[in-house]
Amino acid sequence: MTKLNSKIPHGPVSQKWANYKAHQNLVNPSNKRRLDVIVVGTGLAGASAAASLGEMGFNVKNFCIQDSPRRAHSIAAQGGINAAKNYPNDGDSVYRLFYDTIKGGDYRAREANVHRLAEVSNSIIDQCVAQGVPFAREYGGYLDNRSFGGAQVSRTFYAKGQTGQQLLLGAYSALMRQVNIGTVKLYTRTEMVDVVIIDGKARGIITRDLVTGKLERHFGHAVVIATGGYGNTFFLSTNAMGSNGSAAIQCYKKGAMFANPCYAQIHPTCIPVHGEFQSKLTLMSESLRNDGRIWVPKKKEDAEAIRAGKLKPTQISEDNRDYYLERRYPAFGNLVPRDVASRAAKERCDAGYGVGATGLAVYLDFKSAIERLGQKTIEARYGNLFQMYNKIVDDNPYETPMMIYPAIHYTMGGIWVDYECMTTIEGLYAIGEANFSDHGANRLGASALMQGLADGYFVLPYTIQNYLANDIRTPRMSTDLPEFEAAEKAVKERFAKLLAIKGKRSTDSLHKEFGLVMWDFVGMGRNKAGLEKALSRIVEIRKEFWSNLLIPGEQNEMNPELEKANRLADFIEIGELMARDALHREESCGGHFREEYQTEDGEALRQDDKFMYVGCWEYQGEGVEPKLNKEPLNYEETEVKQRNYK
Repeated sequence: MTKLNSKIPHGPVSQKWANYKAHQNLVNPSNKRRLDVIVVGTGLAGASAAASLGEMGFNVKNFCIQDSPRRAHSIAAQGGINAAKNYPNDGDSVYRLFYDTIKGGDYRAREANVHRLAEVSNSIIDQCVAQGVPFAREYGGYLDNRSFGGAQVSRTFYAKGQTGQQLLLGAYSALMRQVNIGTVKLYTRTEMVDVVIIDGKARGIITRDLVTGKLERHFGHAVVIATGGYGNTFFLSTNAMGSNGSAAIQCYKKGAMFANPCYAQIHPTCIPVHGEFQSKLTLMSESLRNDGRIWVPKKKEDAEAIRAGKLKPTQISEDNRDYYLERRYPAFGNLVPRDVASRAAKERCDAGYGVGATGLAVYLDFKSAIERLGQKTIEARYGNLFQMYNKIVDDNPYETPMMIYPAIHYTMGGIWVDYECMTTIEGLYAIGEANFSDHGANRLGASALMQGLADGYFVLPYTIQNYLANDIRTPRMSTDLPEFEAAEKAVKERFAKLLAIKGKRSTDSLHKEFGLVMWDFVGMGRNKAGLEKALSRIVEIRKEFWSNLLIPGEQNEMNPELEKANRLADFIEIGELMARDALHREESCGGHFREEYQTEDGEALRQDDKFMYVGCWEYQGEGVEPKLNKEPLNYEETEVKQRNYK
């Protein structure tokens, strides 16, 4: 059994990071040149980590599944990035950002990690401004801020509705500078398909060239996983089609524990599903909730008339509109955390007040904001988002309220890591959304970009030295070693097994069926019977997958269908872990809502005496139930209480 050691430094939470840095081991500049680090992923976490490690003098190999790091899914983030600069002078501080994040995560995150995140947040903004990221500015010249859910202060820095794109271009420019210098070697259109363990330590990876199909071996003194989350387990999500959990699952099968897999975030402002043949969903930024007001008709007959096409939302008078978030949560209104807003929308739709053709939608209305601020101001703040909505829905949101509905977005669970971002395998690190560490059971809006850049620019470059300082005498290892040979052989056998099935069903048809099971039973609302049903259906779908899948083409060529099939096999493993984790956690917290555990007014009801821990799943072998390990969560600086946004 693997023993969990979170390596949290001693001392008050506000001093832990400073104490850690003061006493860590370092690698001197001449020794850094002798060490190789593999970074898998080129999103915000991966690109910033590779650029930082390269600048420090390490030899870095950086692997990109897309044709360019500029196409990483981080580019899709819209609304902003949090930091505790307190430019609006409205009472923000490092402690308040720390507290809001702990509370927003429903007291299921590690205090030390969250406080470190809040501490380094301000440095991220300075770094990005120095790179030329065009953050919005207010009249006096300061960087502008806007509000996001789960906070009563304005701490979100933004670049119109394109913040992820601008931040990624900053990280990309830093990365490509290192590529040009020669400290980073970039491999595009390359996917990690296995991790290589030698004497209990991560020493390399096996990759597949997505253009030629060729398998390659790469050595590294340490391996960093920065491959994002596993939201596409559900088939329909806001993630890019290429986003997947395969790297995480390969690490899990080699001994890295998977933590809190059931913690998946439902984002409340997504364009609703509009057809059976849809392959992904489109997000409308949470920033829209700054000025947009969410409502449904007060009368069921009005909702029914709208669904039947007999009534338009603009014909519903103010008196007959239910601004249900403002009604239920007067202190936070439309800016409650994502999990709260999502469940509230589901409750209204389930009760028969939903709009749109399916009845699974609510309105996000800018009428009041346009009357108050003028259309030009709204265009300046959200113009590209309104344009995107108009192109997809063919409706003008300046004149007609947007329709939105919750959808799978981000995953708070991931590979378990300690305070140093190291997994339970020595030398194997996980950063950004690929790890579990900073968000608890629900991520506050605008914190994903913050964590990715914090880990890549300001956390991993320190902590990885603590490990590599003991490796400076370890010579570069040959990729002809038996461990590399065995890993490559296992990958070839897996691909051959997939190609040999020769069934009748496409990967997409199976993934769609599997995703529907996940959404119905492991989605926004979960219960014991539904989760047990999901586990039995997953067994059936896995059997169908391995007996009736059809993959055209060959292994040693460009073969997108083989890529998708390999990832779906891993999604099925993740889905089973999610359902198993959700079944064992008999409480509601954040994005994990067990219907048996809720307050009288429908809020999440935690069971702190039983479940105040990180659920860490340990692989036991093919077809064997994984082992649950527990990392207790101890709160020294935070008063743990029932969340209240009213």
